[in-house]
Amino acid sequence: MSPTSRENEANEQRITLSHHLSLSAQVWGHADAPPLLALHGWLDNAGSFALIAPKLAARFRVIALELPGHGHSSHLPAGISYHYVDYVSAVSSAASLLGLERYTLLGHSLGAGIAALVAAATPQRIDRLYLIEGLGPLGDDGTNTLKRFRDAFVVPTESGKSMRVFQHVEQAISARTMASGLRADLARPIVERGLIAVEGGYRWRSDPRLTRPSAIRLAESQIHALLAGIEAPTALLLAKPATSYLPSAMMQARGACVRDIAVTQMDGGHHLHLEHPDAVTAWLMQVHTP
Repeated sequence: MSPTSRENEANEQRITLSHHLSLSAQVWGHADAPPLLALHGWLDNAGSFALIAPKLAARFRVIALELPGHGHSSHLPAGISYHYVDYVSAVSSAASLLGLERYTLLGHSLGAGIAALVAAATPQRIDRLYLIEGLGPLGDDGTNTLKRFRDAFVVPTESGKSMRVFQHVEQAISARTMASGLRADLARPIVERGLIAVEGGYRWRSDPRLTRPSAIRLAESQIHALLAGIEAPTALLLAKPATSYLPSAMMQARGACVRDIAVTQMDGGHHLHLEHPDAVTAWLMQVHTP
């Protein structure tokens, strides 16, 4: 299950986890290079790493795994919700099927939260942990717990509504830039991989249920306890100024739970690895280099 590829070109790979779930991945680098498993953010896909993966392939075999419901990976069956714990299980299972006994783990945003929990769950398998704009999952301080719980069980009124169809790719890129603030040229790799051709144009591949609220979030104290279980040398890269949902005080408190962590700030927005691919590659190559 270890395809070879030229450093600057990605190979497609499919990993079957069960009869109803298979994941897609894009792979860069030589088959015998040290493996680096990369996890994208919410509603993103392997295209998120299109700019840095070819650069990292000089040292690693980069495997950009697409999470369930995202990119070209399977959607969960009807009636099954997306939960952090299940993402952790899917990533760990995929790593095993890929033959990754020990590997470096890179995550961005949602992927960084999942990567942190994977490192806590399977410390013996993680060589190094690199996190961009995320350290653990979204937490719960109790303020909106009941409302979020109830909202998660509301039957969507738009359940019978058809998904938006874009007449052309540029229209989808424009929609993504308006929603995220990401420049059009930087959004393009994610958008192009995130579309599927349908009658009349294109629609998003990702599962619409990903936008539904989660019924339960971990309490911040639980997240701290899990982060304390990370044993791998860890590097965390944060945007400056801080992203609104990653407040400095919270991130400092979480970082203090990890025994071996180096925290770096970089001017830019949430998708630092797309905005500054050279600088982010240099950060990853240099931090904790033996």
